[in-house]
Amino acid sequence: MEILGLWNYWMVIVLMMVGLYILIARDNLVKKMMGLNIFQVSVIMFWVSIAKVRGGTAPIIPEGAEDVVYSNPLPHVLMLTAIVVGVATTGLGLALIVRIYEAYSSIEEDTLREMDRASE
Repeated sequence: MEILGLWNYWMVIVLMMVGLYILIARDNLVKKMMGLNIFQVSVIMFWVSIAKVRGGTAPIIPEGAEDVVYSNPLPHVLMLTAIVVGVATTGLGLALIVRIYEAYSSIEEDTLREMDRASE
């Protein structure tokens, strides 16, 4: 494999680390949700990039074809499902963040922890 052919794997690693860092290091719940989405996108990019077959064609068998390389469509279909689940998860997470803000007037994790400790 050549180095230029590995750029997508490096991009996946960078996005994964950025998403994980945002998820761990930030206290704002919306920023945590953004970090989770960046991490999810990196996982989807990883699966799509490892499923790519160079020179592969759609798995439709033409007449008289003998030495044809086919791509497996299953990983791509599964990642479409993962995108739909990710959008639904993001929508639910943002709705919960709105409810938290309405109830506690804050979306900062430290402030919410202090409120929880003060109520005990």
